[in-house]
This record gives sequence, C-alpha cells and structure tokens, in this order.
Amino acid sequence: MSKAVYPGSFDPLTFGHLDIIERAAKIFDEVIVAVLRNSSKNSLFSLDERVSMIVEETKGLSNVTVVTFDGLLIDYMRKIKANVIIRGVRTVTDFEYEFQIAQTNHVQDTNIETVFLTSDLQYSYLSSTIVKEFASYGGDITKFVPEHLIERIKLKYQDG
Repeated sequence: MSKAVYPGSFDPLTFGHLDIIERAAKIFDEVIVAVLRNSSKNSLFSLDERVSMIVEETKGLSNVTVVTFDGLLIDYMRKIKANVIIRGVRTVTDFEYEFQIAQTNHVQDTNIETVFLTSDLQYSYLSSTIVKEFASYGGDITKFVPEHLIERIKLKYQDG
C-alpha cells in the first residue's frame, strides 16, 4: 500500500493545492495532507482554520486525510511509515529549491522518495502569497481559491 504525504503551510489553500491533492489521490492509496505547525511564520489563518479548510474541500476524497505536524518532515514520515513525499512544482525556480530538499531528505533516509507533480498550466502562476497580496488590497480572488474561503480571507484583512 502506498502512503504519500503532501506537506505545506496551505495559508490559504488554493486551487493549485487542491489540484495536486486530487491528482495525488488518483495515484496513491493514501494521501496525507500534512499542515506544518510553524510558529516562526506569521500565518493569515490559524493551524486549526487551515486544517478545517482542507478537510472541507477534500471531503469527497476517501483516501485523503488531513493532519498537522511540526519538526522535520523526514521524522514525521518515519513515524507514520510513509515512503513518498509529494511536492507541487510550478516553475524552474520551484524545482531547483524542491530538488535540493528532496536530495537532502533522501540522504537522511533512502527509503523515502519525493514525487514532483507539475502544476496544471492554469495554476502555474498561483501561490498563497499572491492570494494574500490580492486580498490585502481588496482584489478579486475568485479564480484563486474555493468559493467558501473567499469571505473568510476577506474578513481576515478587514479585521487586521
């Protein structure tokens, strides 16, 4: 049985993230979306909010679960006995960065492989940073994130 982990901050969840999750769910028996608990990052949404957003959007995918983790991904992978890391890649710059991390993880544990899924062309420009930038200026984010997240994101900027 193949168990893959798709790690990230998902702050906020975008259509690009969802595309990778849906495609990975077709490839692997089990996909674990692992939301990183990173206290050094100034997140727009709390860890619980990010998890609930992903759970809501992936409820139709029976082989996808959403968890939180902290520390080194490689340690978490060993703990849950997963052997594949999923990474979405949009650009050559993404690949260069992700390649270094994949090689480092492989040096730490040769039983763990990284699989790169290139983003769908329609999402190749999209990042959580872009969503936050547009939202902070009141821009239209309807093509970036699921409909039920739009109001939640806008409220974060009105409250801030």
